[in-house]
Amino acid sequence: MGYRIQDVISCLEALAPLAYQESYDNATLICGERSATVSGILCSLDCTEAVVEEAIALGANLIVAHHPIVFKGMKSLTGRNYVERTVIKAIKNDIAIYAIHTNLDHVATGVNKRICDRLGLSQTKILQPKKQILNKLVFFVPPKNKDAVLSAVFSAGAGQIGEYKDCSFQLEGVGTFTPSEQANPHLGERGIPQSEKEIRIEVILPSFLSRQVISAMKRAHPYEEVAYYLSALENENQEVGAGMVGLLESPMDELDFLDYLKEKMNLGTIKHTALRGKKVSKVAVCGGAGIFLLSDAKRAGADAFVTSDVKYHEFFDAEGQLILCDIGHYESEIFTKELLGEFLSQNFPNIALYLTKVVTNPTSYR
Repeated sequence: MGYRIQDVISCLEALAPLAYQESYDNATLICGERSATVSGILCSLDCTEAVVEEAIALGANLIVAHHPIVFKGMKSLTGRNYVERTVIKAIKNDIAIYAIHTNLDHVATGVNKRICDRLGLSQTKILQPKKQILNKLVFFVPPKNKDAVLSAVFSAGAGQIGEYKDCSFQLEGVGTFTPSEQANPHLGERGIPQSEKEIRIEVILPSFLSRQVISAMKRAHPYEEVAYYLSALENENQEVGAGMVGLLESPMDELDFLDYLKEKMNLGTIKHTALRGKKVSKVAVCGGAGIFLLSDAKRAGADAFVTSDVKYHEFFDAEGQLILCDIGHYESEIFTKELLGEFLSQNFPNIALYLTKVVTNPTSYR
């Protein structure tokens, strides 16, 4: 029996959890049955009618696209525009469409890391880390049960801080309690005050994993009633957020950098602000429309900011503090299909996997 579409989705959502997408986004299974067996996967930046036709010809029944074909609400499916026609064609041919959009933009191994890798940037970090997506769990456990409970919460997703896993803070103390006559205490006797040595443990976890981490803790904990506290943190999550910034292998003259950028990103042209007569060493990037990160790029000390969809007056906002480079939306994200292809081939080596050959760029240049 082969892999189901849900198996592929679960793997993709481990890479880029849905909780990390923007509120306006629609990263999800657009159409198709999760229980269907996967015959082949086609990776693309966009999903259009031509991409669906390509999937049909290849015998692939799952399209994994970066951009959601259904972005705004629809009240009918009549084929009146390219969005409806694409979805209708996919449904008629039993092809599932899955979109992995701003959630893939926001993870440290996602879209922007792929751009950084193509530019050879080192010491990369998130340009605008997300806040309010971390929780702290505090619980109390007898010393002899500490390792088992910690192992359970770590396995459920707690205790990861950057490149460090199984992180916790522990403090020894004494817990007091009196079991009621209806209690079934692990330690002590009903109606008799009890004092026991306990260890206070604190761990950090992504907020969207709170339920499963708490469930894992309770299953592994010996107590009938577990004392714990869950609180939201204001901390930035350095592994999740918008854009990235990193260092070139060696500083470049500005014109050399622009030529290098054209070569590495396969560009025909670059729209950019005036040159400053300075070396380019630190580069900020954001695939797609990233002008909202201009202030962050400045604060990070970037010499150049590579993004797309910059409006005329927004170029003035660079104010000579960096070179603002608009390389085009499609051009900035086209290598995402390679990122998806590599990830899926590593996890599903027995599934036929394809990268679309359809050029879905809606804009042309002369």
